[in-house]
Amino acid sequence: MGAGGRAVNRLTQLEPSTVVNDHVAKIRNLAGLATPMALRVAVTLGLPDRLRGDGATVGQVAADLGVAPVPLELLLGHLTSLGIVERTSTGYRTTDFGATLYSDAGNGLTNFLHLDMAGGRAEMAFAELLHSVTTGEPGYTRRFGQDFWTDLAQQPHLRASFDEQMTHRFREQIPGLVAGFDWGRFTTIVDVGGGHGSLLAAILVAHDSLRGHLVDLDPTATEAVRTFAAHQVEDRAQVTASSFFDPLPAGADAYLLCDILHDWDDRDAHRILARCVEACAPAGRILVIEALGGRQDNTEFDLAMLAIFGGRERRVDEFRDLASAHGLVLQSTVALTDQRNLLEFRLAQGS
Repeated sequence: MGAGGRAVNRLTQLEPSTVVNDHVAKIRNLAGLATPMALRVAVTLGLPDRLRGDGATVGQVAADLGVAPVPLELLLGHLTSLGIVERTSTGYRTTDFGATLYSDAGNGLTNFLHLDMAGGRAEMAFAELLHSVTTGEPGYTRRFGQDFWTDLAQQPHLRASFDEQMTHRFREQIPGLVAGFDWGRFTTIVDVGGGHGSLLAAILVAHDSLRGHLVDLDPTATEAVRTFAAHQVEDRAQVTASSFFDPLPAGADAYLLCDILHDWDDRDAHRILARCVEACAPAGRILVIEALGGRQDNTEFDLAMLAIFGGRERRVDEFRDLASAHGLVLQSTVALTDQRNLLEFRLAQGS
């Protein structure tokens, strides 16, 4: 074999190591924490907003924020490499790309990233993912010393940011949730843990013979009153400030649980369903709206449910087993949007 053949062989021998190095680089990029934490710290400090327009010097920003200038410049250097900010002759300023992180951008990113808002704080539970995977318990509790819901109850600003996050998350989904199911079959619906009431208000607007009753904790319940007034359905919408672990308003045709059960482990999910069955009329329905495991679930979101709440996106058979313990029969499953299904349950002795 000539020299050319030997060269080909040498190249062939080099290829596996090249592939391995490429894989190592990709995994390092996937696993690195510097960038996700830099973005979170930048949003928490308000850097994108502070560096609007002409921007500012490191010294000016450090003085404004009460932080050390040298570490701040290290952070800004990395944000520059990401295209979030850019250097100018007088310091740093936010780029058009970085403007996506403005607090008033209306895209939900501030809540998702800010370390002192519900979404960003909850994401830190991933630091305890090993604990969650090995025990099935929420990492949030291990990290912060109490569960997510207790944290919200004790810190009003977290509760407010969580409610805002949920309202934003549902904004684009609501038309599909309303149009994809025959809500007009019912005369009364109790929205269990219904948040600010955006979904129930939209259902009531679409069906003027329907009456609704929302149950949630204060101050969320107070905001729901305002939502119903803004949609001019307050005469057909009642609000009760209460936990869904307590007795629910009795005798309604349907009890709606929208994105509720995935926040809880099986023990607490059973407690919630038991309250719904206890209150439901004999021919009533329990309506569960969630992503379905194996269909619409997102693997990253699944891990978030585990780490934050100890919950998960359940599969149809898991919902069926969960409900059957309360004498509930799965009547139908309807895909409302690309992200959520509605599971309709009836009492076994009902019609």
